[in-house]
Amino acid sequence: MDQFKGQARLPKFAIPKRYDIRLKPDLTACTFAGSVAIDLDIVENTNFIVLNAADLSINSASVSYSSSSKVLQPLKVDLVEADEILVLEFAETLPIGIGVLDIVFDGVLNDKMKGFYRSTYEINGEKKNMAVTQFEPADARRCFPCWDEPACKATFKITLEVPAELVALSNMPIIEEKVNGDLKTVSYQETPIMSTYLVAIVVGLFDYVEDHTSDGVKVRVYCQVGKTKQGNFALHVAVKTLELFKGYFAVPYALPKLDMIAIPDFAAGAMENYGLVTYRETALLYDDQHSAAANKQRVATVVAHELAHQWFGNLVTMEWWTHLWLNEGFATWVSYLATDSLFPDWKIWTQFLDECTEGLKLDGLAESHPIEVDINHASEIDEIFDAISYRKGASVIRMLQSYLGAESFQRSLASYIKKHAYSNAKTEDLWAALEEGSGEPVNKLMNSWTRQQGYPVVSVKLKDQKLEFEQSQFLSSGAPGDGQWIVPITLCCCSYDARKSFLLQTKSETKDVKELLGSCQVGSGSSWIKVNVEQTGFYRVKYDEELRARLGCAIEKKNLTETDRFGILDDSFALCMARQQSLTSLLTLMGAYREELEYIVLSNLINISSKVGRIAADATPDLKDDINQFFINLLQFSAEKLGWDPKQGESHLDAMIRGEVLTALAYFRHDLTLDEASRRFHAFLEDRNTPLLPPDIRKAAYVAVMQRVSTSNRSDYDSLLQVYRETDLSQEKTRILGSIASCPDPNIILEALNFLLTSEVRSQDAVFGLAVSKEGRETAWAWLKDKWDHISKTWGSGFLLARFVNMIVSPFASFEKAKEVEEFFASRTKPAISRTLKQSIERVHINANWVQSIQKETNLGEVVKELVFRKY
Repeated sequence: MDQFKGQARLPKFAIPKRYDIRLKPDLTACTFAGSVAIDLDIVENTNFIVLNAADLSINSASVSYSSSSKVLQPLKVDLVEADEILVLEFAETLPIGIGVLDIVFDGVLNDKMKGFYRSTYEINGEKKNMAVTQFEPADARRCFPCWDEPACKATFKITLEVPAELVALSNMPIIEEKVNGDLKTVSYQETPIMSTYLVAIVVGLFDYVEDHTSDGVKVRVYCQVGKTKQGNFALHVAVKTLELFKGYFAVPYALPKLDMIAIPDFAAGAMENYGLVTYRETALLYDDQHSAAANKQRVATVVAHELAHQWFGNLVTMEWWTHLWLNEGFATWVSYLATDSLFPDWKIWTQFLDECTEGLKLDGLAESHPIEVDINHASEIDEIFDAISYRKGASVIRMLQSYLGAESFQRSLASYIKKHAYSNAKTEDLWAALEEGSGEPVNKLMNSWTRQQGYPVVSVKLKDQKLEFEQSQFLSSGAPGDGQWIVPITLCCCSYDARKSFLLQTKSETKDVKELLGSCQVGSGSSWIKVNVEQTGFYRVKYDEELRARLGCAIEKKNLTETDRFGILDDSFALCMARQQSLTSLLTLMGAYREELEYIVLSNLINISSKVGRIAADATPDLKDDINQFFINLLQFSAEKLGWDPKQGESHLDAMIRGEVLTALAYFRHDLTLDEASRRFHAFLEDRNTPLLPPDIRKAAYVAVMQRVSTSNRSDYDSLLQVYRETDLSQEKTRILGSIASCPDPNIILEALNFLLTSEVRSQDAVFGLAVSKEGRETAWAWLKDKWDHISKTWGSGFLLARFVNMIVSPFASFEKAKEVEEFFASRTKPAISRTLKQSIERVHINANWVQSIQKETNLGEVVKELVFRKY
């Protein structure tokens, strides 16, 4: 039996073909009873059957294996909890061919938001439980014994026994409901062939709204009783998206219905279960009166992401978690395609840059990982649901699509999906389809991006009308890396009509750009060169001093697109953090953005200002106020243009950026902003429907009032908690949680952190309250240490625990603190946080080195003063 312990994967001598599952949840006792009959194909001689099971009580006497010739009882039934496997040993060799394995079991409806779990909701003031499943990545085994690996696809026949008054949903439509007293037995159609992690069950009280696609697929959005109006927007998006994807993938949606349901307690954003997609309330429900434009956009992109999975993930599934990025990177990329088609005025592709930047940030760490990552134990899988799998994955797909061309890319995808439907695929299968469709060496090109971690910075110098390109691995620490990539270089000179592209396949290369430069007006000051046009490549660019200065002028003259303005700023910030460029030159470049009004650029300018403000305060406390003032000045133009009140017919993006600009000014403690926010907040306390505080600026007002809260002046904090307690809209609750720890008073921060651990905050939402002010860093760290045992126990089995570590540790900027963190976690680490812990400590080291580097900049004070007093 020991041969099966400690293995990454199950042995392959038995192949599941069909599951017949019966489950009876008890929502009062929070337990469930179940039985499963699994049709197996025994393909090798063995007297063992090994499958996955965890947190279940197996009724050993019930276990049997029946073939056409005999019924066998196992000699031994051993549940190995460490490996989450159930090992059945038989006295004789099992007959080759088809047989049925029967098992009876029971379990607990846990409160860990994984496996078969309970979520709570209120109806007419009474607290009730619902039963919900969340099986990805490896938690179907907590609901029924199974071959819990993506490649072990089978069909599933599900029957539930539940209280008669409740709604019971699963992947497929109901074929029969039999009521027997207080209970009913609900049977569902058998599923198509699919992976265990996509099986889903939800039992509770719900209302729904319904529509149909043009080809007759029934689509419903389920939500808590009384909230159906909030489901209409997601319903509209889902119907349109299913029709769009049917055309794009050239394959219709495979099931007769699609249900989407809002779950009050849900760890992730959403889960693409085949035919029954589960969501956090914030990712599915939209309230016209109380949701912000950013909430609307989130609902649209998350719905599009989950529905993309119905093809890319559910119909064609990754062979093993190493290829998770195929699911997540692709669904992320294609969700932008769908959202752009539905809402072209949102200019959503410009916001894709946020995805790219998050991928670049994480992948700039030495403690990153390749897109294709070895997984040796189920406990390691959670940690790769990160910015590499999702965001770098999506970015390299966009880079490849840009290189191959949209039509060729789409045709190849359609043939890939047809070829691998109802089956599994690896990364190389996708490359093969794209290579065949385009005639380009896709496999060779892409292996350097998916099989090694990191990405290049391409240094560019202009010499005698020739451009010299050199690539080296970019690391945020400034350390040298040894990676090399095949880089699709694009560039334009002085105009977007004068373009050039080539593949940089060696360490360095020189290109003659005499012809391209011919389109520039010599001596006009408008001669600029931009590399990585529209930021389609997943790399950074470092320009020589002259090229950088010319780009600064081009930004001021509005000669560049918003995506290129974003890219120049973002690369400059990253190079500054890596100590390859001075803070002085970054601040000077930021000054060129003082009249910026485009959402994506302003949003990034705000993020960078906030990070630079924190680091500069650590490095040069005496310049803190001047640097703060410079950032306030930078945002004045946009703040005045946008104002506080929404304008008739304004764009979705203006509605979003107004909130971000005012929130930033509140964080910078700009007095006029704090005064106006306070006036509007108090009007809102008097009347929750006041037009003075629409949803798009509520976060700004909440952050602003918290800046003046202290132990002796706490009424606004208490009022905010009152709003939190009164609202039943999750989006409003998370807005408040994200604001209360921004207070400068450490005593209030401690109170706010302790509030996160009370029963008033759902455990899925606690991480929103960890965004503490600079003054609260030490308080938050002391709190994390003090409460670690409780936090580890409550969130320890999922990915949310890693967020506590990252958000509280990463903002520090001293080597002493990094050492202290290492010492604390030396005896407390666990697989679920080991990668995140290393990344967080690395970030502290990067910050500490950056602080030291800024302290050596002799002319910084002089430049900051000049920037502050420059008339904008």
